[in-house]
Amino acid sequence: MQITDVSQLIIFYNLFHIAGDNIKPFTPEQAKEIVMSLQKPAVFCNMAFDWPVRHWSVSYLANLCRGKRILFRIGTKDMGTVPLFETKCSYVEATLEEFLAWIGSQPSHSCGPFKGYDLSKYWTYADYKYIARLFEDKPEHFQDLVWSDFGFEGRNGRDSTLWIGSRGANTPCHLDSYGCNLVLQVQGSPVSSSRIGSLGLRKRWYLYPPEDSSLLYPTRVPYEESSVFSQVNVVNPDLRRYPRFKKAQAHVITLDPGQVLFVPRHWWHYVESIDPITVSVNSWIELDADHEARVEEAITRTLICAIKSAETPDESDSWLNPTEVEVTSHETNLQYLNEAVSAYLEHQKTSRSEHRTRGSHDTEDILQDPCKKRKIQVNPEPNPCESHLTGIKTKNFEKIPFGSNLLQVLPQSQGTCVPETAEHSSQGLFSENEGRFGKLHNAGNTFGQGSDPRASADQKDQDLSANSPQTIISTNDLLDCVLHPQVASLMAHLLLERASF
Repeated sequence: MQITDVSQLIIFYNLFHIAGDNIKPFTPEQAKEIVMSLQKPAVFCNMAFDWPVRHWSVSYLANLCRGKRILFRIGTKDMGTVPLFETKCSYVEATLEEFLAWIGSQPSHSCGPFKGYDLSKYWTYADYKYIARLFEDKPEHFQDLVWSDFGFEGRNGRDSTLWIGSRGANTPCHLDSYGCNLVLQVQGSPVSSSRIGSLGLRKRWYLYPPEDSSLLYPTRVPYEESSVFSQVNVVNPDLRRYPRFKKAQAHVITLDPGQVLFVPRHWWHYVESIDPITVSVNSWIELDADHEARVEEAITRTLICAIKSAETPDESDSWLNPTEVEVTSHETNLQYLNEAVSAYLEHQKTSRSEHRTRGSHDTEDILQDPCKKRKIQVNPEPNPCESHLTGIKTKNFEKIPFGSNLLQVLPQSQGTCVPETAEHSSQGLFSENEGRFGKLHNAGNTFGQGSDPRASADQKDQDLSANSPQTIISTNDLLDCVLHPQVASLMAHLLLERASF
């Protein structure tokens, strides 16, 4: 067989060299046990060397989707210290052929919608593309992804999403409210044979543990169901505005082709393409704990839509993420909330019954639902993925088998790191916006320090009247407190307690 395409050569090299004796390091049962035991991110190696999806270079996909227009997000590479949220990006519809022409800067080809964007100043991202929709006319390609190798039987491309980006393309730092995540970095291809040294391969991940949430200044503006964003640009932070971020502990990994990253539940992550072209696929695996998370998300949707809808519209305030089609009505949101509460209570009832029947101590159950952003539906149709819970009987590894086939994602050494203190108490919660509220915040700290409370109150009044800004607290500031993940969790607990009577 004659190989004339450089990308074919790379694929064959990886298939035969990396695979070695073609025996995978973990059986599906072992891989699933590891995933269910891991509390921190890790990288699986040599588990996907024979997956057909490894052929999905952009050139291959462009041929497969010839003429099909998809939505690309475009951002500037020079964004300073402010996160570039999706509400601040530009959007164009284009084909993958036009994307390749833009990346390759081939003057003989039309770059179409990209021609107004200088490659040295902008990046573009075809992100969050449901493979079930992209290949709805070619369902045979769903089998190119074999998540059953990780113990999730029947899970394939129908349950996955595709991401194609240029150098610098990124996802703002956020956490996913639901489930855990498996991400495969796909073998890319060179833009041309003359640029073999610039293969489109890698992405860099910055991950932060759930206990660092208060250090990342969480916000629900812009609002997107299931995503809590950080107000910090984690790769170029403004430490004067967000001083506590210097205590956050980044876990950094550069994901290479063929590697599968496991992102545990509620781990924050910022993802950036570091090569000219990157292709990756992922699948969100919904967990048993997501029943309560859906109640929290329904509460969040109800409150943010009610409060922002009551506010005088401001064209500069793009609070609804482009992934959200519309602002749902209060009546609809209450229906979502009631459905979420009912589903949670029914799940609790079923779980207690199953537990009594099994009489065992299985690990946390998994729901076989691929969609990260599946909203609580009103009068939903039966979903075969939710008809039952799949109990995982595991040895619950005493020691995770880390080594050449399972890599730890270790904390990055930070010279600015300050020893951890009791940050996650109510004090940490209510000092989220330190330095943002001017005299109001500072005056509040003088109370109860051994002085006369009346004198302190008088002094506060003088301070506020002498030098008060016109607007001290905005609607978004209020929402950052009201919809803080810890507050949403507390509200969900109280609501479910009330509903269970």
